[in-house]
Amino acid sequence: MDVDTCIPRARVEHAETAKYESEFKTGRRQYTQQFNTLYYKRLNTLKPFILNHARTKWEPKKIHLTPKVLNVEGPEPTFIVGTIFMDSQAKPSTLAQVENTHWISDPTPPRMYRDGTETVYLEDESGRIRLVGDAVDKAVLASGVVAAMMGCETQAGDFDVIDMCFAGMAEQPERTFSEDVFVALVSGLNASVEQPVTLEMQVLAEYLCGAAGGANDQKTSARIVQTVVAGNIMNVPVPPIGHTEDARANDRVPVQKLVASVDAYLSDIAACMPLALLPGPGDPSSASLPQQPLHPSMFAQCRQYTGFRTLTNPAYFEINNVLLLGTSGQNVRDLCRYSNETPCQLAAQSLQWRHVAPTAPDTLWCYPFTEHDPFVVRTTPHVYFAGNQKFEVGVAVGTEGQKTKVVMVPEFSVSHEIVLLNLRTLECSTVHIDACV
Repeated sequence: MDVDTCIPRARVEHAETAKYESEFKTGRRQYTQQFNTLYYKRLNTLKPFILNHARTKWEPKKIHLTPKVLNVEGPEPTFIVGTIFMDSQAKPSTLAQVENTHWISDPTPPRMYRDGTETVYLEDESGRIRLVGDAVDKAVLASGVVAAMMGCETQAGDFDVIDMCFAGMAEQPERTFSEDVFVALVSGLNASVEQPVTLEMQVLAEYLCGAAGGANDQKTSARIVQTVVAGNIMNVPVPPIGHTEDARANDRVPVQKLVASVDAYLSDIAACMPLALLPGPGDPSSASLPQQPLHPSMFAQCRQYTGFRTLTNPAYFEINNVLLLGTSGQNVRDLCRYSNETPCQLAAQSLQWRHVAPTAPDTLWCYPFTEHDPFVVRTTPHVYFAGNQKFEVGVAVGTEGQKTKVVMVPEFSVSHEIVLLNLRTLECSTVHIDACV
């Protein structure tokens, strides 16, 4: 095999982590507050943008705003603004689960929450009104989305929707074009207690570090300036329900060995290039969004390198003047239970909603924020990716020239594939890692 081991690795500018980190940091968590404040903050943050779009779209047609949803009267066309809520028997109920099992655990979600039997409402601080009509039945909607609905009241007191509009994509910073360098997007390593480092994982590390493949492969890997692992780095076994903290009842030594093995594995990559980790549902982090960074003490070897970072999930970060927004995929998976659209299409739609996790806290666990809703997209990224999906690429386009590359990152333990994102063109390609070669 023709191997060139002297190719220098490309280097680019990385923005300060603190510039975007505080967006999803929660500090010490307290759960004494209610979730209604989060919905109130979301509605009031997005309402001005929605009103601007709605007035531009409908007021030239002499259709005007009704300020409160409960003030809608008569057959005269009007528009209202509020938060969508879907009432469905398929949605999980914690109270029902406690009643049936006496334990609070993560319920197994159904495949779909929206199956044609659900009831759709629009609610604001005054109350809620039921939405009906073909426009509602055919639209891609989910609980928690803030929207404007245009229509009129029916004799039954419902709101017959004719048209709708959303906040649209937020402002996007300008992007300066650079040389052809790549970001490696990886997710779903799923290192387990039984097999912390698989052969495919080892070949992946060798490829990223420029020690695998032929001359062309090594030239490409030398242009990789950052590796991002988007969730499910480990598959930590869940302690049984009703467990105690007695070490004799819970042998955590295998988990400690797993963490140490993963640290040693990732340190090889961190020694070659900047490495960022986002936690996922299988990782030892908080269960609810935004997941907090994996604790640095778990990565004694990795943290010796200045380019190593543990981030929140979701997370913003900037590389070479390209703004990226990434998640480990829980938000997209939950959206898929409301629509038959592809994960990539739903992720792109969430940018039009200007919210990356609208179904939280209804069907997606999240922290009850009281000061703001961090999941509101205040700046449109150039790249939006979600981990632990099937590979798919799309583009979200805004009305003011915004353009975002949307990338679904494949689960490595299943597909043995990673994504290379070109920071100049924003084009994506996959690399298949074959341990048999």
